[in-house]
Amino acid sequence: MAKQAIGIIETKGLIALLEASDAALKAADIKMTGWDKIGSGLVTGFFTGDVAAVKAGLDAAASAASNLGTVTSVQVIPRPHDDLSKLGAWMS
Repeated sequence: MAKQAIGIIETKGLIALLEASDAALKAADIKMTGWDKIGSGLVTGFFTGDVAAVKAGLDAAASAASNLGTVTSVQVIPRPHDDLSKLGAWMS
């Protein structure tokens, strides 16, 4: 089985992240594995799925969130190394 991709989106404000997450999950066959409050109003959402689906989902997420607030970062990591999962439970 091919390794899954990890998608990460960071927004300013929880409402923008909720809008982004809703759009991502509706746009592609991906799974939201968690979210984290960074501080200073920044929140980050984490998604997994195949590479193309994660890219499509995060494109939709960034578009939706930018209509409501500020998107500070979007990143897709295809086929992440196994040791990356040690960074957090949200990677499971």
